[in-house]
Amino acid sequence: MKRILPLLLVAAVLAGVVLYRNHLQEAPADESALTLYGNIDLREIRLAFNEVEHVREVRVEEGDRVKAGQILATLDDATARARVAEAEARLAAGRQRLARLEAGSRPEEIERARAELAAAKARARAAQDTLKRLEGLLKRKLVSPEDVENARSLADAARAQARAAAASLRLLELGPRKEDIAIARAEVAALEAGLRLARQRLAETRLVAPVAGVVRRRLLEPGDLASPQVPAITLARVNPVWARTYVPEPLLGRVKPGMAAEILTDSAPGTPYRAWVGYVSPTAEFTPKNVETPELRTRLVYETRVYACNPDGGLRLGMPVTVRILLDAPQAARRPDCGDE
Repeated sequence: MKRILPLLLVAAVLAGVVLYRNHLQEAPADESALTLYGNIDLREIRLAFNEVEHVREVRVEEGDRVKAGQILATLDDATARARVAEAEARLAAGRQRLARLEAGSRPEEIERARAELAAAKARARAAQDTLKRLEGLLKRKLVSPEDVENARSLADAARAQARAAAASLRLLELGPRKEDIAIARAEVAALEAGLRLARQRLAETRLVAPVAGVVRRRLLEPGDLASPQVPAITLARVNPVWARTYVPEPLLGRVKPGMAAEILTDSAPGTPYRAWVGYVSPTAEFTPKNVETPELRTRLVYETRVYACNPDGGLRLGMPVTVRILLDAPQAARRPDCGDE
């Protein structure tokens, strides 16, 4: 019995230590802040060309920091430039056709039509006079009926030509039809859209960084055939980054999106990064195996993302960090300005 008592005493001490450690893990040591642990994650953008063409130039290397709007790579643009030139020529011709219709008939064209009408009327009068004269001669049987019939046909044709000349003059005076002008305007609009498309396709021969970040992978080289299905460059957004951490279910009510926080690293524990709670998962899950001990893996937790500005690039992908959510601090803005985005 005397031998068992020391063993029971040691077991009681160990049990107390275990309970105390569990209490420390379940409740924050500092009531003004909730301390969590996680790893840095970031968003990755896979950039691809919209055109199927050979790569002409790649201007960045892996690890380069790039700014939004910076050209990363280019394609051979000879075909795209030719399409732009063709579209510009077609548009110029279409605009000239529209301008001609909108300007209407020229005074010289109207004057010529009037002259042609006068000439047609003169021919019609002459043909009619000839017909009358032959009809008089026919009564005296000085001409044959065939001559009179031919003269009548010529007179009818001359009158028809005069009417046609009058109609042509009327059309010139009225100018183009409104429907024709509307059609010409629609054609010009279509040609303008075609030119914009050609210029857009020319612009898409350049791969531009949509945001600031770091080049993670250079997947195509000069001479490779690019296509929309093949990423050319992988870009990582490094500002802001976010720490993936997990809040235990008993503490969930104390954490809300927008709360101020800070992130600390092992390499610079005295220099916290300003941060804010950006997302709290609406669904529970078991603690990931790579986060906690086997005893805690069966506990329900909620994934939480804590965002941070990363001006010096010190927060890197996969880095283990300590996250402190400031429970008593005023609520931070949902999206602080990180400066170099």
